[in-house]
Amino acid sequence: MLQTFARLITLEGGEGAGKSTVLDALRAELEGQGHEVVCTREPGGTPLAERIRSLLLDPAHEPPSPQAELLLMFASRAQHVRETVLPALARGAWVLCDRFTDSSYAYQGGGRGLDDAFIATLEREVVGIRPGLTLLLDVPVEEGRARAGGREQAADRIERERDEFFERARATFLARAAAEPDRFRIVDARRDARSVADAACALLRQYQAG
Repeated sequence: MLQTFARLITLEGGEGAGKSTVLDALRAELEGQGHEVVCTREPGGTPLAERIRSLLLDPAHEPPSPQAELLLMFASRAQHVRETVLPALARGAWVLCDRFTDSSYAYQGGGRGLDDAFIATLEREVVGIRPGLTLLLDVPVEEGRARAGGREQAADRIERERDEFFERARATFLARAAAEPDRFRIVDARRDARSVADAACALLRQYQAG
């Protein structure tokens, strides 16, 4: 059974969707309300989890099999949840996380073709928690990748995948959002960065109002 934490908010979406800009805006919104805010990311979020991130994403490393990639993602996530996320939630902070378990369903499930049931087992047994709110920043793959093209030299191993991989991931994100409308809010990320950030903050305020 997954425990839902109302103060855990996750940002999901494909490449070039603008998650970093939205995360900064949400942090400013919450801090302006007087809350403690912890901003973090996946894979990563602790020293050990960041080392796993390097193993996963550095194109200089040997490419992991899809199964190894998934298990490394969950190893990083298990450490992150226990060392960063749960302690912050326990003291009453809001946690904003750039990617969470939905990304494993999208990238390793939809993108790599791994079994959703296996991912769900790992989510339940290894992670044990889910966000109260997930903002899905949706942008067409071609447009998002064009935005991200300026950082192509620094692209990590997953960012170098083909468009077909990201189309499958996007379809999975949208399917999950349709299946869980109480948790997900879709943000049209085709707009300018300020408009996207404003829309995300408005959704946060609606969420807080219940």
